[in-house]
Formats: sequence, structure tokens, C-alpha cells
Amino acid sequence: MKLKKRRKLVKYVNILDRPISFNPFLFSRNFLLWALLGLLGGVIAGVYWIVLEFLTHQIAFFEGWQVIPAMAICGLLAGIIIHFIGDPGEIQLIVNNIRFNKGKLDPKNNPSMILSSLLCVASGGSLGPEAPLVQVTGSTGTWLGKIFRLKGEDRRSLSIAGMASGFTALFGAPLGGSLFSLEILHHKHAVEYYKAIIPAFVASCFSYVVFALIIHLGIGPTWELPAYEMESTHDFLFAVLFACSAAVIAWSFIFCTKFLKNIFEKLYVPIYIKTLIGGIILGVIAFYLPITRYFGHHEINELLFSEFSIPLLLAILVFKIIAISVTVTSGWRGGFIIPLFFVGATLGLIIHKIFPSVDLSLAVICCMASVNACVTRTPMSTTILLATLTGFTYFIPILFASLTGYFLAPKIPFIGAQMDKKLKKE
Repeated sequence: MKLKKRRKLVKYVNILDRPISFNPFLFSRNFLLWALLGLLGGVIAGVYWIVLEFLTHQIAFFEGWQVIPAMAICGLLAGIIIHFIGDPGEIQLIVNNIRFNKGKLDPKNNPSMILSSLLCVASGGSLGPEAPLVQVTGSTGTWLGKIFRLKGEDRRSLSIAGMASGFTALFGAPLGGSLFSLEILHHKHAVEYYKAIIPAFVASCFSYVVFALIIHLGIGPTWELPAYEMESTHDFLFAVLFACSAAVIAWSFIFCTKFLKNIFEKLYVPIYIKTLIGGIILGVIAFYLPITRYFGHHEINELLFSEFSIPLLLAILVFKIIAISVTVTSGWRGGFIIPLFFVGATLGLIIHKIFPSVDLSLAVICCMASVNACVTRTPMSTTILLATLTGFTYFIPILFASLTGYFLAPKIPFIGAQMDKKLKKE
């Protein structure tokens, strides 16, 4: 019986391998494969988001001092899952596998990544769901590539397309999500994966549509910035200056993360103890500064439209950086892209408060772009993502800020897998 099923499967695969001879267009079997991957990625992302929102609402019941034990328990449970099911790794592992493991993302890491990240993100950790979504959708691409007997760059391209579908579902920006999945792999040579560009675009578009239908995604910008009108070319200079100040904050985040990483690495205890400690620290921060809780998707709008004093904004900035660093280093699983956008938005708001004549939207979006580009080394995709997420119609100031953050990034990248081979040898 099994032999018959295998023969049928081989027969169907052989049929799909044949070119569509009657087709006079560039449309091909590959397009159908990329579309299928995008549909699967959209469904996965949609289901994950629904479960995440459900858990978030349930855990949000705990307020005040109850936040501390709630986050501590969630951290402990996430650590137990990782300890017994397996360590899914972080974004660095995903990048490493794409670059150096022939583009293969192992699906065996998915259960641990999904379960632990749901607890970490839903309980209010300063990390987003991008890493788990990218792991699951990217491994789905690897799985499809295996089924259809793809090898080499074709399989790698399918894995990258799967990653792109995950990024796109979260950010709601097919073009930006596609470029981000390519650019984060290697900060200098994104063109190295040029074969994956079109697959990533196609998968992202289908993923975006399916995800929007499942969660009833609204049309329009995610973060509502006041309308901005470019009055003079001096705004480009302001964009660079804002970006320079944001690069200082990005460096602070990197140093803080490395410092805490050394501390947690010296703790020779099981990972669930580390996640428990991380949960307690995060709970204490969230108790005193509730807006620092969660990854910042909704909190950025709250930040922009609330009347916070400058000292309070400075406290939010400092402790949000600490919160992200703790989540990254204590074993909590998730991504740090949107939390970094929150950090940039806070800095931009502080600059506007100190210098009221400075345009709020320009300061906020330039700081957001610079912080993210400095840490992740993704200036192109950061520019497109922010233009889409904020509805900021003037593209060039964001680009100036992103490039400034990129060129002011430390020589040794924050994501170790982005490091050049020459630097590794040194």
C-alpha cells in the first residue's frame, strides 16, 4: 500500500516537473510552487497570530503587581519547553542555516519555537513574533523544496521565499518583507541571493492576501504619524542628524545586550532558570513602566498620542532597551525588530519635546530607521518597511536616515551570522 502511494507521489511530482508547454508566457510551474508556499505561509502566520492574540488577552488579565509572577511563570514554562523539546535557536541560527547549510531550515525546531515564543510574546516580553514566523515559514519552504526534489540554489530560494512570507505577514509590507528576508542574510552581498528575489515577491504577495483575510487586516498604515510636508532640503540634514543620535542609542543597545549576555552565560544553570530570572526582571520593569511591556505593535501609537514628560520618556527609552536586552539574552524566544522601532520612536519623541520646532514625524521615522538599520544592517528594506508601516510619503529622508545608521554600525555585526569570513579569521 505504501509502495503504491509512493509511486503515485513520484508520478505527480514528475508531471509537475514537466514544463507547461502550452503556456506562451513566463508563467511556469515555479510560480505555482511559490504561490503555494505563500498561501501556506499566510495560513501559518494567520493561525499563529490568532492564537497569540488569544493568549495575550488571557494573560493581560494580570495587572499591577500580578504582572511580575505572571511573566516569571511564563518565562519558566517557556524555558521548560526549550529544555525538554529542544532549543530552537535565535535569528542568528536561521541566518546561519540559509548562508552555510545550503538553505535548509530544520522543521524539527518548529514545535519548540512556536510554543516557547507564544508564551514569551503573549506574556509581554519585549520581542516580536517575527523570528518564530520566519523559522516556521522558512522551514515550510525547505520542506516543499524537498518534496519537489529541488537542490542547491533552488531549494535555498524556496526557503528564503518562505522567510519572506513570514516577514510580510507580520509587517504587512510585501516588498519590504521580501527585501528584508534577503538583506538580513548578508549585509554586504544581498545580491548573492538574486535568484530568490522573484520567489520572495510572489510568496509575499500571496501570504499577505491570505493573512489579511484570516485576521481581517485593515488597509492603511500601522502607525499613525502626523502629516509631514517637506519644506526645504534642510530636512535631509536634519534626517542625518537625527540618525546620528539614533546610532548612539543603537550602540547602547548592542553594548547592553553583550554585557547581559556575558552575565547570563556565566550562570551555569538550566535554561528554565535563566528564563525565570528574565521573566522576573521584565515583570518588575513592566510593573513600573507598563508601556515597555509587549513588543510595541500597538504601544507605538499609544506613545505618539500620549502626553509623556521628557524624564518619563527618557526612563521609557532606557528601560525598553534593558527589557529588549534581557529578553534576547535570558533565553526568551522571539524577534527584536519591532521593539527596536519602538526605541527609535521614543527617541524621536524626546527630540521633538526638547526642540518643538522639529517636525515630529520626521524625527520619529528617522530615528526608527537609523536604530534598526544600525543593529540589523538592513538599510534598503528598513526604508521600504517604514514607508509602508507609517504611510510616510517622502521616501528620501528615511533612506538618508537608514544609510546613516547603516554606515555608523559597529564593524562587528550584532547578528554574528552576518560577519564576513575575513573578520571571523581575525
